[in-house]
Amino acid sequence: MNIKKYIFSVLGVIGIILPIRANTVSRVDVNGAKRMDAESVRILAGVKIGDNITSARTNEIVKKLQDSGYFSNINVSMVGNVLKIDVAESPIVSQVTVEGNDEVSTDDLKKEIKLKERAAYDETVIGADVQRMLTIYQRKGFFGTKINPARIELDNNRVNVVYEITEGHPTYISDIDFTGNEHFSSRTLRGEILSREHAWWRFMTQFDVFDEDRIQYDQQLLRQFYLRNGYVDANVVSANGKFTPTREYYSVVFNISEGEKYKFGEITIDNPFPDVPTDELYDVIKMDAGDTYNIDKVEETMSALRGAVADYGYAFITVEPVPVKDEVNRTVALQFKIEKTNRIYLNSINILGNVRTFDNVIEQSLPMRAGDPFSLQTIEEGRQNLMRTRYFKDVQMVPSRIADANMMNLDVRVEEQPTGELSGGVGWSNINGFMVDAGITENNFMGRGQIVQIKGSLAQYQKQALFSFTEPYLFGRALSGGFDVAYTMYDYKGLTGYDYDRDSLTISGRLGWKLTDHWSQTMRLSASFDQNSDPQQGYSMMHARLYSLGTNFRYYNLDTNFEQNTHTGLVGNLGATYTGFGGTTTYMRYAGDLTAMVKFFDDRWQLKTSIEGGYLQPLADDYIPRVYRYFLGGETLRGFDVAGVGRISQNSYSLGGLWKVNGTTQLNFPVFIPDEYQVKGFVFTDYGILGDPDVPAGQENAAYLRAIGSGWRTSAGFGVYWNTPMGPMNFSWGWPLKIDENDKERRFLLSFETQF
Repeated sequence: MNIKKYIFSVLGVIGIILPIRANTVSRVDVNGAKRMDAESVRILAGVKIGDNITSARTNEIVKKLQDSGYFSNINVSMVGNVLKIDVAESPIVSQVTVEGNDEVSTDDLKKEIKLKERAAYDETVIGADVQRMLTIYQRKGFFGTKINPARIELDNNRVNVVYEITEGHPTYISDIDFTGNEHFSSRTLRGEILSREHAWWRFMTQFDVFDEDRIQYDQQLLRQFYLRNGYVDANVVSANGKFTPTREYYSVVFNISEGEKYKFGEITIDNPFPDVPTDELYDVIKMDAGDTYNIDKVEETMSALRGAVADYGYAFITVEPVPVKDEVNRTVALQFKIEKTNRIYLNSINILGNVRTFDNVIEQSLPMRAGDPFSLQTIEEGRQNLMRTRYFKDVQMVPSRIADANMMNLDVRVEEQPTGELSGGVGWSNINGFMVDAGITENNFMGRGQIVQIKGSLAQYQKQALFSFTEPYLFGRALSGGFDVAYTMYDYKGLTGYDYDRDSLTISGRLGWKLTDHWSQTMRLSASFDQNSDPQQGYSMMHARLYSLGTNFRYYNLDTNFEQNTHTGLVGNLGATYTGFGGTTTYMRYAGDLTAMVKFFDDRWQLKTSIEGGYLQPLADDYIPRVYRYFLGGETLRGFDVAGVGRISQNSYSLGGLWKVNGTTQLNFPVFIPDEYQVKGFVFTDYGILGDPDVPAGQENAAYLRAIGSGWRTSAGFGVYWNTPMGPMNFSWGWPLKIDENDKERRFLLSFETQF
């Protein structure tokens, strides 16, 4: 028995050893290689004379050659002590093209293609290329896209590869639903995300096409929305998109856990700087205890605290909000901890990257100088000032600390952009009719920050040519100076309300300066040379010379939401102009206007009210011709025709007035169309009054004057404003509420201007 077991054991060991017996390589024969020499194949195989070859090593050689991508077929075997490697080389790719793509550009697709021309044909690389291109299409919502890589055989073992694309149709979102939302309606939540349900009028956007990346971003937007409204524990548990049964659309469901609503508790500041008044820091806090918790207010407070402390020269401070949540009283107490640092000063300001724009032009926009305390708020103000010049594509303010010193160097790195503009447009309005305009503007002439403009317009009732030059920093000071030359032709005989012609050449110089952050003043000296044809003067051509000196005070203080195009604040102007100096007419013109605006309901609504007035005061018993008077109606008093209010002649043209007051109150509100289309509805009420005209001496009782009431006129109406990608369009319908029997009505007003 023991002898039998021993024999079986020996036979088993022999059976194991025999298959892995190795042969020593004495020669390596390579067959089938044409473009590649035999030695290169041996190097790729990693084999040399004297190596011991087993079956496992043979498989390893095959894998190495396959991984190289140069061969389409490989066979490796040992014949005695000779290692035979038989290969068939992969074709060389001669050309790679893409066909059938419309929704994605060829350039964008080729960025994803790793298969290169003059490389070996490799199906694994092609398969990866197809997957990357399909990912691009899926992000644009084309989930049904198919890509077929076609191989076209050429001579000399070469091939062309064509990625044949069948795009199909985009996969739209049919519906967006929410679960778990008890405190906010699904309609409200849909308005907070980017994705939209498909509708025919969304043809200008891609937001109704399913995109997984956008859905993930939508989850962040929903989280931020809840944090702005007090729900500190809110979370988007999941966001699932699935095909509808027809597989033509996607249905998206957001599963939300809202949690409880919290308010702000006690708010404190840990201020480590004895020379920074804590009272001033509390003044910049954006919330009060008892207010609904709002993450935006927390972030705004952090930014405001950094700016307030930085104004005292402490740069790079860190403000960290430490929340303490009280789940019983549903409050979140906050302590804003400020990290202590040393006061920092500016050592030098270095301007980099400007090739065309002079250094002094950039320095004029910077509110800080070397030696000033380092202030992040001031630096950001300087960056915004430079961006507002539109000279630069990008501006970066890069501070660097000087070792062992409380000093900072500031690099102002600018990336210049073209500052010349070619513009053109078409439009229409009730006062000018159809209009075409074109112009060229250089906003940074010769790199000196000067503005040069040449512009012309042709309209049904008006033509104009303009040349303008502006120096924003005259004599190196914060003085804006310039001059304008304009030639204007008014062909108003076709407008019943006006019924006059006027050609005017005006040359003017101006000087402006800032009085405060919100107040500015402008002085203007001008000379106008006119030819007027007025039926009140018997249609004879009258020549006039007007020499004027005037000043205007402007107040501007607006807080603007550019996304919603809504404002809060005040804008006003007050001016006086003397016309005389030996001209044909002597008079004073006083004018003023004031507009107040307030935005509310997430800045999507706006209430706007404005009033303006003007007064012409004849001097030296001079007569003021009709063409220089005030008129009322049209866009200044909707519901009434252009120049359709006030005294008129027997021929039914308006005589205008020496003074006027008019105003409006308008409520702008969103409509059912999504905000991204910038369509607003509005309702309004207008009012106005026009004074009596100036009458030549001895003609006070002339028959051409009709006694029309000079009292107040009022109107009301509604309209739609659409800020199209090509320019704004304004439609309004107005109805007079208080009207004289001889006033002229116009119910519908349309104005639009398209820029290109």
